[in-house]
Amino acid sequence: MEENSTAKAAENGRVIGLDCHPDTFTAALVQGKTPAEAVVQKVFNKVPLQQLSAWAKKHLNLDDQVVLEASGNSFHVARRLGAQGYCAQVLESGQLGKLKEAHANNDRISAVRIAKAFLAGTAKIVWISDAKTQERRDVMHAHRKAVKRHTQMINRLDSYLSDNGVRLELSLKQLDGPTALGQLGQLKEWSATQWSIIESFMTELQAAGQARQKWEQVMALDVINDPLLLSLTRLCGVRHITAFAFGAIVGDVTRFKRPKSLVNYLGLHPCFDDSGNDQWSGGVGGHGRQDLRSLLIEAAQCILRTNTPLAQWGHKLMARKASRNLAAAAVARKLAVAAWYLLQGKWEGLRDIDLCLRLKIGRILAKISQETLKNMGKNRKTLRQQIEQSLKSGRVYQLDPQLQSEAKPNLPSKAKLRPKTLKATTLAQEYGLKD
Repeated sequence: MEENSTAKAAENGRVIGLDCHPDTFTAALVQGKTPAEAVVQKVFNKVPLQQLSAWAKKHLNLDDQVVLEASGNSFHVARRLGAQGYCAQVLESGQLGKLKEAHANNDRISAVRIAKAFLAGTAKIVWISDAKTQERRDVMHAHRKAVKRHTQMINRLDSYLSDNGVRLELSLKQLDGPTALGQLGQLKEWSATQWSIIESFMTELQAAGQARQKWEQVMALDVINDPLLLSLTRLCGVRHITAFAFGAIVGDVTRFKRPKSLVNYLGLHPCFDDSGNDQWSGGVGGHGRQDLRSLLIEAAQCILRTNTPLAQWGHKLMARKASRNLAAAAVARKLAVAAWYLLQGKWEGLRDIDLCLRLKIGRILAKISQETLKNMGKNRKTLRQQIEQSLKSGRVYQLDPQLQSEAKPNLPSKAKLRPKTLKATTLAQEYGLKD
């Protein structure tokens, strides 16, 4: 099921709205197929969460539709009910929050409101990720927090040094802790208090840096051991972090039936407002998955600094639109479409490892420490061979031999010239990427 798809009412007309909290839950048993017909049969108020399985076995039928509002433990509760054979779905919290009454609210009212919102047919269903995808999401969030903390500590230390008239020749990102402290000790005579502050900043900076390296190593190992995610590194601008983010955020790509669905989910389609006599179209911000979209935008910015076919296409678009950000968003959209085809297996198999991909593999291997390699019983050479073999034969591609695309003629609107014969291209060539 695609994320944020529209909810459908249960066949038997009974919907159970659950308002869950860390320790308790409130359930409303609602009978009816529309909000106008809805009749509240019974409400179970503030039942201990430990009794969820026993309560469900006693009061629910297998054909009941259980709905919850997206919150801290909603996905855990939905998985528990799903393991018992019940159909449990999680509804988007943003829309349900707008239905909340300002003057009166409690758990009983919330449970009934959740059930009626589902019966209205306009509630959006949030995809419930599997255990592996949820684990990847946890790792990704921990990595993003470590990156944020690492950047924050670099800025704080730089600001403190600037306030005291001291500037390092190299960035703190390029210096390890002992080297940076040694240079700082030679640049100025610090008081005991000032040096204690610097040491405190440096300790937090090193801790954040170590956490960042740890999570990047976890992500790199996961991508190396997953042929599906590893195949994404074939795309220009995509390395282990972006590939891992696809596994964490997108999860099961089969829930997106076409590339446009994935593009819409990521928020890489421009927003617009055409109402009355006013017409407006805007950028790609403010909707969709900002976390993965930002990584694709960063990858697109890197691509635009190269001379690849995809970069050349982006440069032409940038020249027409006079906007680098717009060109980067368009390139990111192409990357998302290409990733959909790769994850679906609708791509060409890899025959040779070119220089760019070889360098990319080396950078991924650089994230794995010597201690980890020793525990794995491998060295970098054998691991590189494993990666190259997995890229060539680690997954199955299901291609339609009749599927070809043709470039559109780029002729003036009033031109009466005979269009040239256009050569059929492969999917990889269409998106400006080499086989």
